[in-house]
Amino acid sequence: MMIRVSIHIIVGVLIGIPLLLYPILYFFQEKLLFPLTGASTQVLQWARQTWPQSEMWLTTPDGVLLQGWYVKPNRVDKFPLLIYFGGNAEESTGFLIYRNYFSAWGILAMNYRGYGLSGGNPGEQQLFADARFLYDHFANQPEVDSHHIVAMGRSLGSGVAVYLASQRKLAGVILVSPYDSITAVAQEFYPYVPVPWLLKHPFDSLSLAPQINIPVLGLIAENDVLISPERSKTLLSAWKGPSRWVLIPNTNHIDIPEGKYYWESIQEFLAQLLNER
Repeated sequence: MMIRVSIHIIVGVLIGIPLLLYPILYFFQEKLLFPLTGASTQVLQWARQTWPQSEMWLTTPDGVLLQGWYVKPNRVDKFPLLIYFGGNAEESTGFLIYRNYFSAWGILAMNYRGYGLSGGNPGEQQLFADARFLYDHFANQPEVDSHHIVAMGRSLGSGVAVYLASQRKLAGVILVSPYDSITAVAQEFYPYVPVPWLLKHPFDSLSLAPQINIPVLGLIAENDVLISPERSKTLLSAWKGPSRWVLIPNTNHIDIPEGKYYWESIQEFLAQLLNER
């Protein structure tokens, strides 16, 4: 009798836990995938003082106000443009601390919907639509060299950059800690959960990579436990155009920009694109 009761309890737990877990993962996945990050008053003040003419406010076609930064280089002729898409908990102003690594380039770093001072709510299709909108707006600015626009995406933003490369003409793409799909990443964390059935924002970069025939640079943290190096290599191996990846030693998902070869690889990649004019 005790054995039978114990079996009933075990079966009940095995059935009950998924029934509780699945709705939580489904209904709260936006909070997990998009942990909205506000603007730091101190960082905002620094950016506004350093680049007083560079803060941008743009209204999307569906009426959402986006905020971010459009920093121009000190040159009078047309300049190449780098469009930056950050990680899932990243407010775009912080990227400007790396401005000196892109001295010849303009930088566009707009906050996702709901991030920083941007309005609205993020989602896969919303981020994709905003990426197209931003490209179309700035590629038509008279000071921008539209033949040399590069998308740089980090972590979550790598999926946005890959999508943009599949939709618009880019000179190249830089992907930091990229994934083949959010579905695959989530499945690694929840191996017994039917992730494809529950995930509303798959960010399936792998399905797009074989169509994209432009150079890509992938930067992979050696000790990344959030997006495993295997996920990154799977994506980069499927890329149609010239593909190169660099393993950044002794770094993880957070500190990869501080690692050896990181900035040298980016600057070499960008210089090579400019030399191909």
